[in-house]
Amino acid sequence: MNKGILLVNLGSPDSPSVPDVRRYLNEFLMDGRVIDTPWLLRRFVVGMILVNRPKESAHAYEKVWTKEGSPLIVTSRHVQELLQKRVNVPVELAMRYQNPSIESAVKNLAVKGATEVLLIPLFPHYAMSSYETAVVRVQEVARKIAPQMKVVVQPPYFDAPDYIAALVAGAADYLKKDFDHLLFSFHGIPERHIKKSDTTGCHCLATPDCCETPSPAHATCYRAQCFKTAALFIEKAGVPAGKWSVSFQSRLGKDPWLKPYTDYELPRLATEGKKRMLVICPAFVSDCLETIEEIGIRGCEQFMAGNGKEFTRIPCMNEHPEWIDTLEKMVGRFLNAQIPD
Repeated sequence: MNKGILLVNLGSPDSPSVPDVRRYLNEFLMDGRVIDTPWLLRRFVVGMILVNRPKESAHAYEKVWTKEGSPLIVTSRHVQELLQKRVNVPVELAMRYQNPSIESAVKNLAVKGATEVLLIPLFPHYAMSSYETAVVRVQEVARKIAPQMKVVVQPPYFDAPDYIAALVAGAADYLKKDFDHLLFSFHGIPERHIKKSDTTGCHCLATPDCCETPSPAHATCYRAQCFKTAALFIEKAGVPAGKWSVSFQSRLGKDPWLKPYTDYELPRLATEGKKRMLVICPAFVSDCLETIEEIGIRGCEQFMAGNGKEFTRIPCMNEHPEWIDTLEKMVGRFLNAQIPD
């Protein structure tokens, strides 16, 4: 079999214009794994969101947009190019929503003769609204466009030593500075998503310490995987106990999402005397609107409003050499594996 690699990230509008942002938000929010309600109700809810949200989001995107375009897309393309230089099989990039599309990436791989493709979701943790929807969509497109193509999926790598090492390497210089607190801000998801993904049907969120209690449910539990990433990072980086915590950002709507909320925690920690704050966002491998604007700009304002003194956002791994090493090793294992038919 001829092999190929497909990197998939979440996506971005084609521009920060209101029409492009509206188109992106419509595709994103109409995904049944993002807003998991019946189609008619989802269409109504999304229609209400699209009245004002595109204009607000467009303003936010304008703050982070670069001359080359969306920071998420630009960085992801650089990662694709860097990985391509290291491997001798074709590497394509796609976004779950908008462009470059999954359809175009699968077509490109098929044209290049790839019949067995390693899909690497650029989401270290399992969540139905990120990792799962990317995997399902690629599989759907491949069956339609290239039915002869076999898709092999990279499992979540939230606890993989290479990923943890890359996270710590990217943060190393920041951790050398004096700081009072390190906050791990993971992307939030609704609590109902955690319960829906619970393969046991009775473990997740049933008790306060569910994530610390071993269970098969953790294989698809975003919350447990986030806490595991943070714990492994702390262990490898040597951050003292009591000098770090975990929170969740980017909630939408009124339903309960994973707590504590980042926008509540930042001013709270400041008022408790944590004056020099570091924030890292391990759920994102590339900087984007949620890291640059939500944390770097609004998060800083929230912390300073609580009487904080110094706020530093640790960049995502982006194009860090150790992150490219991690991806190269994933590809190497795939190329050397004997995958049964």
